[in-house]
Amino acid sequence: MRRRPAPVMETTPTSESRVVELVAKCRLDGMRLDQYLVGVLPDLSRSVVRRVIDGAGVSVNGKPAKPSYRVRHGDRIRVTPPPPSHPDPVPEDIPLDILYEDDYLAVVNKPADMVVHPAKGHWSGTLVNALRFHFDRLSNLNGDYRPGVVHRLDRDTSGVIIIAKQDVAHRDLSMQFETRKIFKEYIALTAGVLDRDSDYIEGRIGHHTHDRIKMTIADDDDEDAKDACSYYEVIERFRGFTFCRVQPRTGRTHQIRVHLASVGCPVLADKVYSGRDALRLSDLAPLPEGTEDEPLLTRQALHAHRLRFRHPTHGNMLEIEAPLPEEFRRTLAALRQHRPAR
Repeated sequence: MRRRPAPVMETTPTSESRVVELVAKCRLDGMRLDQYLVGVLPDLSRSVVRRVIDGAGVSVNGKPAKPSYRVRHGDRIRVTPPPPSHPDPVPEDIPLDILYEDDYLAVVNKPADMVVHPAKGHWSGTLVNALRFHFDRLSNLNGDYRPGVVHRLDRDTSGVIIIAKQDVAHRDLSMQFETRKIFKEYIALTAGVLDRDSDYIEGRIGHHTHDRIKMTIADDDDEDAKDACSYYEVIERFRGFTFCRVQPRTGRTHQIRVHLASVGCPVLADKVYSGRDALRLSDLAPLPEGTEDEPLLTRQALHAHRLRFRHPTHGNMLEIEAPLPEEFRRTLAALRQHRPAR
């Protein structure tokens, strides 16, 4: 079966901050318009995209388009998303761990339990609220709700995230992500033991048919699913657990979490894919009477450890690392004490 590569997006700012203009740069023509928009505008669900198209909120080359329209290379697509249901995010004095900064971009070590940008149910306390407080200038290619945001991390995933201060830098960095020229490395703890020292996991990822929160390994005939590949390398094994690094070669939603779960080693304390949202000391060994049952992890054990990319203006290579979080170090110490490999 011939596989369809992902489309490449170019975004142009307009005087209407809610309007998004795209130039289709598909490597293969013929993708349905609604599928294309879901892929390049991940903040809009499939149902919202269909509603916007049906309400004449999408035009192609200046003409209203239908969901079934087949996108062609060079098509100019204008999208007017539904009006916001909440005011623009306000600056909030939330501490940030800034790993790198210059006039064009910044790299931040995002903590766990922080949503990247405002969305339903999370209108404050997000990374964007913090960015608006700490930086005088942020790119606006993604509108007022996502200023500076080039890529995203899941709420409970900590680690390295790039922030663009200028639109030109943002375009360049986005293209590096789209063309897979940015090296990404994550650190994970898994429930289960990976049997090979290093390997790769391939599996097309699509939306779960019954659970809107989950992604899943999809069948070949699922047109909405996208190719995905993740390389892993074991750092250390324990009885029942693995400490590993993972290098995703694609950037699908929940990719590492879905791939590790698919081989029987879900990310530790990942409630969506492992069924448990915490790891306690009593999960590793019986506790003597009177000993406090210490919570070791209360979020998924996935950390964006390292990014390597070309500076969008200077052209030199940057490699930025985020140190291992305290809860990882605490859990590793407990695993070494109570669950050493035989």
